[in-house]
Amino acid sequence: MSGPAHPPRPPCLLRWILAFVAVAGAVGLGACGAAAPDREPGTEVIALGAAVYQANCATCHGVSGAGQPNWQSRQADGTLPAPPHDASGHTWHHPDAVLLDIIRRGGEAVYGGAGLRSGMPAFGGQLTAEEIDAVLAYIKTLWGDAEREYQERLPEQ
Repeated sequence: MSGPAHPPRPPCLLRWILAFVAVAGAVGLGACGAAAPDREPGTEVIALGAAVYQANCATCHGVSGAGQPNWQSRQADGTLPAPPHDASGHTWHHPDAVLLDIIRRGGEAVYGGAGLRSGMPAFGGQLTAEEIDAVLAYIKTLWGDAEREYQERLPEQ
């Protein structure tokens, strides 16, 4: 009787080979700059966002994101003062898609109508998509863990 030409491989060896290939592939993608979709933004993105924020947003929302006084009370012209972007505000109550839309198109374009006025200008014509994404990533650093976790669970609208 002759035996098989090749002895059968143990199933655990096959699993080790598949695991090695999967890990090597993931490491290779990371080395090429591909990021996992749920990966936190890097320090370069946060630094870009901070610079763009200070140059474009801090005048109204404050250098530290504290917003303007009485931000929940309408002014004489019907607009609301700029809200804080820290944990004391309401920015974290909105999903990313809404926040990005407000930054791109301005508050009135997103929420306008029926007498709602907004002083939030549109930045879509001045900032790149990368800069807008970076600003939002920076704003999220002004929130606490609880606010970030709440906002991450919001459905995109």
